[in-house]
Amino acid sequence: MDPITQTVCGAIVAQAIFNNKLGRSAVLFGAIGGILPDIDVFFRFSDPIVAWNMHRHFTHALVFIPIGGLIAALPLLLRSHWRQHWKLAIGAATVGWATHGLIDCTTSYGTYLLWPFTNARYAWDNMSIIDPLFTLPILIGVVWALARGSTRPARIALAYAFVYLGMSVVQHARVMNVQQTLAEQRGHEIARGRVMPTFANQIVWRSLYESDGMLHADAVRVPLFGPAKVKRGESVALLHLADLAAPLKEDEYVRSSLETFSHFADGYISAVTQITADPVRIGDMRYSLVPEGFAPMWGIAISRGNPKPTAWPTAFSGDRDRTLRNLWREILDDTGYESVTLEGE
Repeated sequence: MDPITQTVCGAIVAQAIFNNKLGRSAVLFGAIGGILPDIDVFFRFSDPIVAWNMHRHFTHALVFIPIGGLIAALPLLLRSHWRQHWKLAIGAATVGWATHGLIDCTTSYGTYLLWPFTNARYAWDNMSIIDPLFTLPILIGVVWALARGSTRPARIALAYAFVYLGMSVVQHARVMNVQQTLAEQRGHEIARGRVMPTFANQIVWRSLYESDGMLHADAVRVPLFGPAKVKRGESVALLHLADLAAPLKEDEYVRSSLETFSHFADGYISAVTQITADPVRIGDMRYSLVPEGFAPMWGIAISRGNPKPTAWPTAFSGDRDRTLRNLWREILDDTGYESVTLEGE
């Protein structure tokens, strides 16, 4: 998730556990532990796909938590005051670090939570990477606990966070039910599917599933109270190496790059341009500027003259304001959505 959320989540857990013994310093150690795993964004690689894959890698893994907590605490322990409570300080930094990978798993990007035992990218898809209704109450709890020098506000805010996460799991299950209903109505058998909340909300979701080599996207609106509605969307063909024109499909570097990019995107990739184009652009179809469509936010471009992939973003900056305005309208109003009858209703 975003750096602010990671920082306050680390801080609030450290406050709730260590405030009585470590005082206000618990916030500092927990906050540093909460944000420091994202140091991997500063790792530099010439290959953009490797750079994308290294984010949320070993620094986010469960086995790295004790090491990470120690790394986060050591610079602060240079002060003699904190060295007197070094065990508590390391503990606060460690629980802060522990929150990071788990919170990232609630989003759709993918986290190497169980590295090195598996290279699977865990993504539970129930939270947006930015969700102010989750983050702001926790931030208020951190400030409130600091002002009062008490663990009670921190524990109240932490309880709210768990309730909100539980609500997001329920919302995710509701949208998965809608996705299954849509597929059945179309006569599709879902090979695999994911549903993801759109930016900064729990109301409008993106439904994406694979059936017979095609990807199908829909927008699903699930108010906290009231029936779900849908905006039926588009379909595109999945991309495979064999689909590319020669000589790209015979190039070993292209093969390796496409496999790595597909792993990063959980296999949800498709050509944005014609596969005969030069360069051919391949998008990560998990994300789109419109939830029911296929306007990917990033991808790779491969040219026959230079098969080394290059990263390309969409012109998101130019579309951002319009996209966010449209999304805000859809959160507030279901115009353009239609009712869907779910099993058991």
